[in-house]
Amino acid sequence: MLYNTVTQMIGQTPVMAIDIPNRGSTLVLKLEKNNPGGSMKDRMARSMVVAALRDKRLAAGGTIVESSSGNTGVGLALAALEFGLRLIAVVDHHAAPDKIRMMRALGAEIRYVGGDFAEDQVAVVERQHLARQLGAQLPNALFMNQSDNPANPDGYADLVGELLAQIPHGIDAFVGCVGTGGSMTGISQRLKRHNPAVRTIAVEPAGSIVFGKPGHPYYQSGTGTPAGDEVGKVLDYGCIDEGVQVTDAHAFETARYIARRKGLLVGGSTGGAIYKALEFIASGKLTGTVVTIVADGGEKYLSTIFDDQWMAKRHLLDPMIVDRLDEWLYGSGPATCR
Repeated sequence: MLYNTVTQMIGQTPVMAIDIPNRGSTLVLKLEKNNPGGSMKDRMARSMVVAALRDKRLAAGGTIVESSSGNTGVGLALAALEFGLRLIAVVDHHAAPDKIRMMRALGAEIRYVGGDFAEDQVAVVERQHLARQLGAQLPNALFMNQSDNPANPDGYADLVGELLAQIPHGIDAFVGCVGTGGSMTGISQRLKRHNPAVRTIAVEPAGSIVFGKPGHPYYQSGTGTPAGDEVGKVLDYGCIDEGVQVTDAHAFETARYIARRKGLLVGGSTGGAIYKALEFIASGKLTGTVVTIVADGGEKYLSTIFDDQWMAKRHLLDPMIVDRLDEWLYGSGPATCR
Protein backbone atom coordinates (compact mmCIF):
# COMPACT_ATOMS: atom_id res chain seq x y z
CA MET A 1 0.00 0.00 0.00
CA LEU A 2 1.22 3.51 -0.84
CA TYR A 3 0.79 6.21 1.79
CA ASN A 4 0.62 9.95 1.29
CA THR A 5 1.39 11.02 4.86
CA VAL A 6 3.42 9.58 7.69
CA THR A 7 0.39 9.54 9.99
CA GLN A 8 -1.37 7.10 7.64
CA MET A 9 1.20 4.56 8.82
CA ILE A 10 0.00 4.75 12.43
CA GLY A 11 -1.40 1.42 13.53
CA GLN A 12 -1.44 -2.15 12.23
CA THR A 13 1.61 -2.83 14.40
CA PRO A 14 2.76 -6.46 14.66
CA VAL A 15 2.47 -8.82 17.60
CA MET A 16 5.14 -11.15 18.97
CA ALA A 17 4.43 -14.22 21.11
CA ILE A 18 6.59 -15.47 23.98
CA ASP A 19 5.62 -18.93 25.24
CA ILE A 20 5.96 -19.44 28.99
CA PRO A 21 7.21 -22.98 29.83
CA ASN A 22 5.24 -25.18 32.23
CA ARG A 23 2.47 -22.61 32.56
CA GLY A 24 0.37 -23.14 29.45
CA SER A 25 0.47 -19.39 28.93
CA THR A 26 1.65 -17.07 26.19
CA LEU A 27 2.77 -13.48 26.59
CA VAL A 28 1.86 -11.50 23.47
CA LEU A 29 3.66 -8.21 22.86
CA LYS A 30 1.96 -5.60 20.67
CA LEU A 31 4.86 -3.71 19.09
CA GLU A 32 3.63 -0.13 19.24
CA LYS A 33 7.24 1.00 18.89
CA ASN A 34 6.68 0.34 15.17
CA ASN A 35 4.45 3.39 14.80
CA PRO A 36 6.13 6.20 12.79
CA GLY A 37 6.83 8.29 15.89
CA GLY A 38 8.15 5.25 17.74
CA SER A 39 5.41 4.84 20.34
CA MET A 40 1.77 4.09 21.05
CA LYS A 41 1.24 7.80 21.76
CA ASP A 42 1.06 8.48 18.01
CA ARG A 43 -2.50 7.14 18.14
CA MET A 44 -3.81 9.35 20.93
CA ALA A 45 -1.89 12.44 19.79
CA ARG A 46 -3.55 12.42 16.39
CA SER A 47 -6.90 11.59 17.98
CA MET A 48 -6.66 14.68 20.21
CA VAL A 49 -5.69 16.97 17.32
CA VAL A 50 -8.47 15.67 15.07
CA ALA A 51 -11.04 16.13 17.86
CA ALA A 52 -9.82 19.68 18.59
CA LEU A 53 -10.03 20.68 14.93
CA ARG A 54 -13.45 19.07 14.56
CA ASP A 55 -14.77 20.88 17.65
CA LYS A 56 -13.18 24.16 16.51
CA ARG A 57 -11.13 24.45 19.71
CA LEU A 58 -8.13 24.58 17.36
CA ALA A 59 -8.07 26.34 14.00
CA ALA A 60 -5.89 25.92 10.93
CA GLY A 61 -2.51 27.54 11.49
CA GLY A 62 -2.98 27.39 15.26
CA THR A 63 -0.61 26.32 18.01
CA ILE A 64 -0.71 23.11 20.04
CA VAL A 65 0.76 23.38 23.52
CA GLU A 66 1.37 20.27 25.59
CA SER A 67 3.33 19.05 28.58
CA SER A 68 5.16 15.90 27.56
CA SER A 69 7.96 13.58 28.60
CA GLY A 70 8.55 13.01 24.90
CA ASN A 71 6.40 10.38 23.23
CA THR A 72 3.18 12.40 23.21
CA GLY A 73 5.18 15.37 21.97
CA VAL A 74 6.58 13.34 19.08
CA GLY A 75 3.10 12.14 18.16
CA LEU A 76 1.74 15.69 18.32
CA ALA A 77 4.64 16.89 16.15
CA LEU A 78 3.60 14.41 13.46
CA ALA A 79 -0.04 15.51 13.68
CA ALA A 80 1.00 19.17 13.62
CA LEU A 81 2.88 18.59 10.37
CA GLU A 82 -0.12 16.82 8.85
CA PHE A 83 -2.55 19.64 9.67
CA GLY A 84 -0.25 22.66 9.30
CA LEU A 85 -0.05 23.50 12.99
CA ARG A 86 2.68 24.70 15.35
CA LEU A 87 3.71 22.67 18.39
CA ILE A 88 5.20 23.91 21.64
CA ALA A 89 6.28 21.00 23.84
CA VAL A 90 6.87 21.78 27.51
CA VAL A 91 9.44 19.38 28.97
CA ASP A 92 11.63 18.94 32.01
CA HIS A 93 15.03 17.39 32.73
CA HIS A 94 13.43 13.97 33.21
CA ALA A 95 12.65 13.53 29.50
CA ALA A 96 15.02 11.28 27.55
CA PRO A 97 17.37 13.52 25.52
CA ASP A 98 16.73 11.57 22.31
CA LYS A 99 12.98 12.20 22.62
CA ILE A 100 13.62 15.94 22.79
CA ARG A 101 15.92 15.69 19.77
CA MET A 102 13.17 13.85 17.88
CA MET A 103 10.62 16.56 18.67
CA ARG A 104 13.02 19.26 17.52
CA ALA A 105 13.83 17.33 14.35
CA LEU A 106 10.11 17.26 13.55
CA GLY A 107 9.80 21.03 13.97
CA ALA A 108 8.54 21.30 17.55
CA GLU A 109 9.53 24.23 19.74
CA ILE A 110 10.85 23.07 23.12
CA ARG A 111 10.22 24.94 26.36
CA TYR A 112 11.93 23.75 29.53
CA VAL A 113 10.41 24.35 32.95
CA GLY A 114 12.64 26.07 35.46
CA GLY A 115 13.40 24.91 38.98
CA ASP A 116 15.87 22.88 40.96
CA PHE A 117 14.83 19.23 40.69
CA ALA A 118 16.57 15.99 41.55
CA GLU A 119 17.52 13.76 38.63
CA ASP A 120 14.78 11.24 39.47
CA GLN A 121 12.13 13.87 40.25
CA VAL A 122 9.47 14.44 37.59
CA ALA A 123 8.35 18.08 37.26
CA VAL A 124 4.89 17.30 35.87
CA VAL A 125 3.09 19.91 37.98
CA GLU A 126 5.40 22.66 36.75
CA ARG A 127 5.12 21.44 33.16
CA GLN A 128 1.34 21.43 33.30
CA HIS A 129 1.27 24.93 34.78
CA LEU A 130 3.52 26.39 32.08
CA ALA A 131 1.67 24.60 29.27
CA ARG A 132 -1.69 25.82 30.54
CA GLN A 133 -0.30 29.36 30.84
CA LEU A 134 1.09 29.35 27.29
CA GLY A 135 -2.15 27.94 25.91
CA ALA A 136 -4.09 30.79 27.49
CA GLN A 137 -1.67 33.58 26.53
CA LEU A 138 -0.74 32.78 22.94
CA PRO A 139 -3.14 33.66 20.11
CA ASN A 140 -4.97 30.74 18.46
CA ALA A 141 -3.33 28.29 20.86
CA LEU A 142 -4.73 25.28 22.68
CA PHE A 143 -3.36 23.46 25.72
CA MET A 144 -4.08 19.87 24.72
CA ASN A 145 -4.10 18.56 28.32
CA GLN A 146 -3.76 14.85 27.59
CA SER A 147 -4.46 13.89 31.22
CA ASP A 148 -8.03 15.18 31.05
CA ASN A 149 -8.70 14.92 27.31
CA PRO A 150 -11.35 12.27 26.40
CA ALA A 151 -9.84 11.97 22.91
CA ASN A 152 -6.80 10.41 24.60
CA PRO A 153 -8.43 7.04 25.46
CA ASP A 154 -10.57 7.24 22.32
CA GLY A 155 -7.34 7.11 20.31
CA TYR A 156 -6.82 3.45 21.23
CA ALA A 157 -10.01 2.07 19.67
CA ASP A 158 -8.19 0.87 16.56
CA LEU A 159 -5.46 -0.76 18.65
CA VAL A 160 -8.01 -3.01 20.35
CA GLY A 161 -9.63 -3.85 17.02
CA GLU A 162 -6.22 -4.87 15.70
CA LEU A 163 -5.54 -7.06 18.74
CA LEU A 164 -8.84 -8.89 18.40
CA ALA A 165 -8.10 -9.60 14.74
CA GLN A 166 -4.47 -10.61 15.41
CA ILE A 167 -5.37 -12.94 18.32
CA PRO A 168 -8.57 -14.64 17.09
CA HIS A 169 -8.46 -17.37 19.77
CA GLY A 170 -9.08 -14.73 22.44
CA ILE A 171 -7.35 -12.57 25.03
CA ASP A 172 -7.42 -13.63 28.67
CA ALA A 173 -5.57 -10.74 30.30
CA PHE A 174 -4.05 -7.36 29.60
CA VAL A 175 -1.12 -5.89 31.54
CA GLY A 176 -0.35 -2.26 30.76
CA CYS A 177 1.43 0.81 32.05
CA VAL A 178 -0.61 3.60 33.60
CA GLY A 179 0.40 7.26 33.44
CA THR A 180 -2.31 9.69 32.40
CA GLY A 181 -4.55 6.64 32.20
CA GLY A 182 -5.42 7.16 28.55
CA SER A 183 -4.05 3.93 27.11
CA MET A 184 -4.99 1.81 30.13
CA THR A 185 -8.55 3.10 30.05
CA GLY A 186 -8.98 3.08 26.28
CA ILE A 187 -7.67 -0.46 25.89
CA SER A 188 -9.20 -2.01 29.03
CA GLN A 189 -12.69 -0.60 28.48
CA ARG A 190 -12.86 -1.93 24.95
CA LEU A 191 -11.40 -5.34 25.81
CA LYS A 192 -13.98 -5.74 28.58
CA ARG A 193 -16.80 -4.72 26.26
CA HIS A 194 -15.73 -7.54 23.99
CA ASN A 195 -15.21 -9.99 26.86
CA PRO A 196 -16.02 -8.95 30.46
CA ALA A 197 -13.89 -11.83 31.76
CA VAL A 198 -10.62 -10.26 30.55
CA ARG A 199 -8.34 -9.51 33.51
CA THR A 200 -6.74 -6.05 33.42
CA ILE A 201 -3.62 -5.22 35.42
CA ALA A 202 -2.31 -1.64 35.54
CA VAL A 203 1.37 -1.11 36.32
CA GLU A 204 2.75 2.11 37.78
CA PRO A 205 6.29 2.90 38.96
CA ALA A 206 7.05 2.49 42.64
CA GLY A 207 6.79 6.09 43.83
CA SER A 208 3.75 6.92 41.72
CA ILE A 209 0.46 7.81 43.44
CA VAL A 210 -2.10 6.42 40.96
CA PHE A 211 -3.23 3.68 43.35
CA GLY A 212 -2.87 5.60 46.58
CA LYS A 213 0.58 4.56 47.73
CA PRO A 214 3.07 7.12 49.08
CA GLY A 215 4.91 9.07 46.41
CA HIS A 216 8.67 9.32 45.99
CA PRO A 217 11.01 10.02 43.05
CA TYR A 218 11.50 7.46 40.30
CA TYR A 219 13.45 7.21 37.04
CA GLN A 220 10.82 5.56 34.81
CA SER A 221 9.82 8.06 32.14
CA GLY A 222 6.39 8.81 30.72
CA THR A 223 4.49 6.66 33.18
CA GLY A 224 2.90 6.99 36.61
CA THR A 225 1.77 10.09 38.45
CA PRO A 226 4.35 11.74 40.73
CA ALA A 227 3.59 13.12 44.17
CA GLY A 228 2.05 16.58 44.01
CA ASP A 229 0.28 15.94 40.72
CA GLU A 230 -3.34 14.86 40.24
CA VAL A 231 -4.35 11.60 38.57
CA GLY A 232 -5.75 12.32 35.10
CA LYS A 233 -9.51 12.56 34.67
CA VAL A 234 -9.30 10.14 31.74
CA LEU A 235 -8.37 7.27 34.06
CA ASP A 236 -11.30 4.92 34.68
CA TYR A 237 -10.51 2.85 37.78
CA GLY A 238 -13.63 0.79 37.11
CA CYS A 239 -12.06 -0.99 34.14
CA ILE A 240 -8.93 -1.99 36.09
CA ASP A 241 -8.99 -5.23 38.06
CA GLU A 242 -5.73 -4.64 39.91
CA GLY A 243 -3.15 -1.90 40.21
CA VAL A 244 0.46 -2.82 41.00
CA GLN A 245 3.82 -1.11 41.30
CA VAL A 246 7.20 -1.98 39.79
CA THR A 247 10.59 -0.64 40.84
CA ASP A 248 13.01 1.10 38.50
CA ALA A 249 15.46 -1.79 38.86
CA HIS A 250 12.87 -4.43 37.92
CA ALA A 251 11.62 -2.35 34.97
CA PHE A 252 15.03 -1.48 33.57
CA GLU A 253 16.65 -4.88 34.11
CA THR A 254 13.70 -6.48 32.30
CA ALA A 255 14.05 -4.09 29.36
CA ARG A 256 17.75 -4.97 29.15
CA TYR A 257 16.93 -8.68 29.49
CA ILE A 258 14.39 -8.64 26.64
CA ALA A 259 17.00 -6.96 24.42
CA ARG A 260 19.66 -9.57 25.17
CA ARG A 261 17.43 -12.67 25.17
CA LYS A 262 14.83 -11.75 22.53
CA GLY A 263 16.58 -9.14 20.38
CA LEU A 264 13.83 -6.61 21.06
CA LEU A 265 14.63 -3.12 22.34
CA VAL A 266 11.83 -1.88 24.60
CA GLY A 267 11.55 1.18 26.83
CA GLY A 268 11.75 1.16 30.60
CA SER A 269 8.04 1.39 31.36
CA THR A 270 7.43 -1.53 28.99
CA GLY A 271 10.09 -3.47 30.87
CA GLY A 272 8.06 -2.91 34.03
CA ALA A 273 4.85 -4.15 32.43
CA ILE A 274 6.59 -7.23 31.05
CA TYR A 275 8.11 -8.01 34.45
CA LYS A 276 4.74 -7.84 36.21
CA ALA A 277 3.06 -9.88 33.46
CA LEU A 278 5.66 -12.63 33.84
CA GLU A 279 5.44 -12.45 37.63
CA PHE A 280 1.65 -12.86 37.53
CA ILE A 281 1.93 -15.77 35.08
CA ALA A 282 4.61 -17.48 37.19
CA SER A 283 2.47 -17.17 40.32
CA GLY A 284 -0.61 -18.53 38.54
CA LYS A 285 -2.57 -15.29 38.89
CA LEU A 286 -2.82 -14.97 35.10
CA THR A 287 -3.23 -17.78 32.59
CA GLY A 288 -3.87 -18.20 28.90
CA THR A 289 -3.06 -15.39 26.48
CA VAL A 290 -1.70 -12.33 28.24
CA VAL A 291 -1.19 -9.14 26.21
CA THR A 292 1.29 -6.37 26.98
CA ILE A 293 1.96 -3.28 24.89
CA VAL A 294 5.49 -2.33 23.85
CA ALA A 295 4.71 1.34 24.43
CA ASP A 296 7.98 2.57 22.93
CA GLY A 297 11.39 1.34 21.91
CA GLY A 298 14.63 1.10 23.81
CA GLU A 299 16.41 3.04 21.07
CA LYS A 300 15.42 6.21 22.96
CA TYR A 301 17.19 5.06 26.12
CA LEU A 302 20.57 3.82 24.88
CA SER A 303 22.42 6.44 26.94
CA THR A 304 20.49 5.60 30.11
CA ILE A 305 18.79 2.23 30.69
CA PHE A 306 21.05 0.35 28.26
CA ASP A 307 24.26 2.00 29.50
CA ASP A 308 25.97 -0.11 32.18
CA GLN A 309 27.71 2.84 33.81
CA TRP A 310 24.48 4.87 34.02
CA MET A 311 22.70 1.94 35.64
CA ALA A 312 25.53 1.14 38.04
CA LYS A 313 25.90 4.76 39.18
CA ARG A 314 22.23 4.75 40.22
CA HIS A 315 22.43 1.31 41.86
CA LEU A 316 19.86 -0.14 39.46
CA LEU A 317 21.75 -3.27 38.36
CA ASP A 318 20.49 -6.44 40.04
CA PRO A 319 21.61 -9.86 38.73
CA MET A 320 18.96 -11.59 40.86
CA ILE A 321 16.27 -10.05 38.64
CA VAL A 322 17.97 -11.53 35.59
CA ASP A 323 18.13 -14.95 37.30
CA ARG A 324 14.43 -14.76 38.10
CA LEU A 325 13.54 -13.86 34.52
CA ASP A 326 15.67 -16.77 33.26
CA GLU A 327 13.83 -19.10 35.61
CA TRP A 328 10.42 -17.87 34.47
CA LEU A 329 11.20 -18.03 30.77
CA TYR A 330 13.67 -20.90 30.50
CA GLY A 331 13.42 -22.86 33.74
CA SER A 332 12.75 -26.61 33.53
CA GLY A 333 10.57 -26.70 36.64
CA PRO A 334 7.71 -24.53 37.93
CA ALA A 335 8.83 -20.95 38.48
CA THR A 336 8.54 -19.42 41.89
CA CYS A 337 8.42 -15.78 42.93
CA ARG A 338 11.28 -14.73 45.17
